[in-house]
Amino acid sequence: MSQLNSLFQTLWDTFQEMNPQAEAIHQLLSERGETVINDHIAFRTFDDPRVGIEILAKPFLGAGYKECGSYEFPGKHLFAKHYEHPDEQLPKIFISELKLSEMSEELQATAKTLVDQISSLELSSGQLCAQGRLWDIDHSTYSSLVEESEYAGWLAAFGFCANHFTVSVNALKSFVSLQELNEFVKSNGFPLNTAGGEIKGSPEELLEQSSTLAAQMKVSFSDGTFTIPSCYYEFARRYQQPDGKLFTGFIAKSADKIFQSTDRRE
Repeated sequence: MSQLNSLFQTLWDTFQEMNPQAEAIHQLLSERGETVINDHIAFRTFDDPRVGIEILAKPFLGAGYKECGSYEFPGKHLFAKHYEHPDEQLPKIFISELKLSEMSEELQATAKTLVDQISSLELSSGQLCAQGRLWDIDHSTYSSLVEESEYAGWLAAFGFCANHFTVSVNALKSFVSLQELNEFVKSNGFPLNTAGGEIKGSPEELLEQSSTLAAQMKVSFSDGTFTIPSCYYEFARRYQQPDGKLFTGFIAKSADKIFQSTDRRE
């Protein structure tokens, strides 16, 4: 378990470096006396068998996590799975992958070129999910990827890391609703993703989600440094199922809009 906790700490440290707003919001909540519990951590990858969902999931499966659900996102050409640990205090893991066969030949070739640059040692590290970007890429290639798939562009720019962490609203004591938390976040200067509404989902669907817009970050490409959207902080409120237990899955149509938190903004 210490190895798993070490992995979580590494992922969080990298995440907050890429997204300082997360640490700022975390601090604001702590100052209110809140203990912030993480609902889930999300990762992105390609469906290349060398780096697919099963590869990124390895350290979590090795620590006792079990696969608990799968999801399709036809409009974004994505497939995802989520994993849970018997210890309900541990965050859920959500891993998505881009279906390369549904993309253009140019994007497929670019993705292969990127993955081909990863060494066998890095591929066999057992913790690929925390290795970051393991390839060189120029900004023009990033831009062409983004034109076809914002998801592919983000992954090409940042590699393997936590795309977002998620505050469990259920664990907060001083907010009665996700709407109230959203207002608190906005009042402190952090804009929210409004695609599909600020709150995605509903009590009837047993899950409500919202998220900040991704922080802008300077990223080094082989042809210079450019400012692009990085990571975002998510907030999730879960509701009880008929059996009295909290719903632990995800709603594909809501997650579809959450993905847009990293889209470029004019």
